[in-house]
Amino acid sequence: MALNTGKLLRVDLSSGKVATESVPESIAADFIGGRGYGIRYLYQELAPGTDPLGEKNKLLMLNGPLAGNTAQAVSRWMVCTRSPLTGVFARSVCGADFGAWLKFAGYEVIIIEGKAEKPVYVHLTADGCQILDAGEIWGTDTKETQVWLNQRHGKNTRTACIGPAGENLVKYAAIVSDRRTAGRCGTGTVMGSKNLKAIAVTAQRKIQLADPEAYDKLAREQVNIIRNNGGFQNHKEWGTTATQDITNAIGIYPVRNFRYGQQTDYEKITGEQYRKLRTGDMGCYSCPAKCGKVHTVASGLYAGAHSEGPEYESIWAFTGPIESNSLEASIAADQLCDDLGLDTISTGNCIGFAYELYEKGLLRKSDTDGLELVYGKHEPMVTLVKKIAQREGIGDLLAEGTMRAAVSIGKGAEAYAMHIKGLEMPAYEPRGAKSQGYNYVTANIGASHCYGYAAQEIFGAPFPRPTDRFSEENADVVIFNQDGTASKETGIVCAFAGGWGWAPDLFGKLLAAARGIDSFADNDYLNRVGERMFNLERAFNVREGFNRKQDTLPDRIRTEPLHTRKAPGEGQMVSHQDEFLDKYYSLRGWTKEGIPTPEKLKELGLDFVVEDITEAKTR
Repeated sequence: MALNTGKLLRVDLSSGKVATESVPESIAADFIGGRGYGIRYLYQELAPGTDPLGEKNKLLMLNGPLAGNTAQAVSRWMVCTRSPLTGVFARSVCGADFGAWLKFAGYEVIIIEGKAEKPVYVHLTADGCQILDAGEIWGTDTKETQVWLNQRHGKNTRTACIGPAGENLVKYAAIVSDRRTAGRCGTGTVMGSKNLKAIAVTAQRKIQLADPEAYDKLAREQVNIIRNNGGFQNHKEWGTTATQDITNAIGIYPVRNFRYGQQTDYEKITGEQYRKLRTGDMGCYSCPAKCGKVHTVASGLYAGAHSEGPEYESIWAFTGPIESNSLEASIAADQLCDDLGLDTISTGNCIGFAYELYEKGLLRKSDTDGLELVYGKHEPMVTLVKKIAQREGIGDLLAEGTMRAAVSIGKGAEAYAMHIKGLEMPAYEPRGAKSQGYNYVTANIGASHCYGYAAQEIFGAPFPRPTDRFSEENADVVIFNQDGTASKETGIVCAFAGGWGWAPDLFGKLLAAARGIDSFADNDYLNRVGERMFNLERAFNVREGFNRKQDTLPDRIRTEPLHTRKAPGEGQMVSHQDEFLDKYYSLRGWTKEGIPTPEKLKELGLDFVVEDITEAKTR
């Protein structure tokens, strides 16, 4: 059985050179694929201090060893780079078909280097790669861009592209494929900085497996398990459009810039209410869930708004921060973000930040282009989405993200910027779900709910053990969630599909059949790879000057009591951050400053990192 380590495509936009490489066996064995390949190559090739928007930054697009084959919900893809929003490691995950098409063309990794002199796009087929002129589509939205590329290159083309937000270097611009986004960390901003409008892949289906017979048998077993799983059936019915029912009921739905944990009259924005506007279902490659729920506004101010979404995070982003109960406005704002290429989480957070500053008098009507940013008023919110993407007026300031915008505004605005490491916080209130909050604190990319999702607190998951969501004593659970997520993102498994009853045992066996490396079938081995990845990402950040100081929740979360209206958790604060970090670092094998020790790095086979960490500590 021949090994299948995957191929890498290197595209230098500065020189126009294109080259293909095979991933070395040693890297495949230690990092498996997907996010593992992402951090391994980025760490190896990116010099410390590289300007995220400079020519020397690199943009990696990756699928996993399972993509494009017969297993379900494993064809997601991701982007890794140095984030212009945070300055640290960036990883942003996306769905749709692009990951499978990249595999059909023969590749698991694309490394984009340099910067084109003028707008270009990359067209990739199984026969080769071209760098082509994008002047005609520069300035178009993501929908128009994809239509244009399909007309030019045929119906078997799938695209990852940026919209005006990426072109205008909005710090949290997204990369969009179909109507799905690699949204977090400003990956679209890096793409825009390289004058790269899109990567289009035209390909026919092609299987690439070390042991196709074993893989297909395992895939059939996986499908049978999924079809009979209650979690799958629920996700197929609702996607994430009813998660706000749960988070509001238990008091962890962030409202008014993380002051409240429950929205007034939240019954108006439940999953059942969104269902009344549902007009279809969409899904990613080879996934029967079709969890993308399409909504259309038939009448009123936002008549004609149509979006594959909003899903939970976007529902929250355009309701909670400004305490609006307008489903229609949230659908319109979600559509705009997809069209313009914006991360909905950071966009909604920045707008909620502006609303509070307006309430506090730190922003006046003369600062907001005449917009009245009054809680409950959704029209200014929708206008701000457009202004941010175009960097127009107040939108130019908000396009920098809450951390930088607060510094520019001054007058104490920093107290209202709800971010960690520069990445705006998502739709789970840390004071009411403290392991989720501590995942935000210690996640290598900043405040990300999907980097180590605390399903124990939100959905009562019993593994590795039941938890009290108000406890700050769950460092081991946070680590379990983070390393487990890293392991699955070698696949790349959908975050939801991992809970449908087939992982982890079948996941490892599928990896072994795809790669031809038997050790992948061992769960302990997979967990070790997850830990190795997480530590290498941490080392990347340490090399950039980050340490314990940046592992912190906003002051509001640690000093102001949570108000939950009618839900549990009134008065909660995160009060023991230092004690938590001491325990977390100790369990990780890190120093009290949050730096992996040489002993831990060597234990994980990361000997090549030790010298870098030693130098970083002395700087």
